[in-house]
Amino acid sequence: MTGIVYYGVGNLFSLRSSFAAIGEETAVSSDPAALARADRLVLPGVGAFGDAADKLRGAGLDRTVLDFAAAGKPLLSICLGMQLLFESSSEYGHHSGLGLLPGHVEPIRDVIPADYKIPHIGWNGLVFTEAGRQSPLFRYIREGDFVYFVHSFYAADCGDATLAAAEYGAMLTAAAGRDNVFGCQFHPEKSGRVGLAILKGFCEL
Repeated sequence: MTGIVYYGVGNLFSLRSSFAAIGEETAVSSDPAALARADRLVLPGVGAFGDAADKLRGAGLDRTVLDFAAAGKPLLSICLGMQLLFESSSEYGHHSGLGLLPGHVEPIRDVIPADYKIPHIGWNGLVFTEAGRQSPLFRYIREGDFVYFVHSFYAADCGDATLAAAEYGAMLTAAAGRDNVFGCQFHPEKSGRVGLAILKGFCEL
């Protein structure tokens, strides 16, 4: 069973529907004890980093996520949820993240051409790092497969935690991970068959 962290941020209907499509049972909860019993955990998120971080910590769910990761159980974070995995964000000030992955969340406007639209919305092909090519998260997809993005900030300085990038005027981090912790800047639940294949790979961890 896959637990989905509910902290008032994220499109849970699409996520639950995608897991149902691959035959995976889910439980949406804000109860730490219930989430701790899950086989794997998903941290979704949309909106602003600071607000989401405050809500996660205010509900005591930051500790739940950290403990789950420390226990070696699979954790997948999506979009803003992925950004929360990093050390910090400069979105509307300076905010601390969970620190599960190295890196800092920065505005894409600093690295893309001035005539590119923000937010970055659309389909882009994945370019894997060597770690990404070996990652079980991507066992059912191929390099170059397209996934769906909606974001104005990206994870920078991720080092060897980077699993994949996507080109949008610059190579932007598309996925990151280390050991049992994974993050997707894109939305697998909105990425058609490719997204479902990624979720299937996650459910087999």
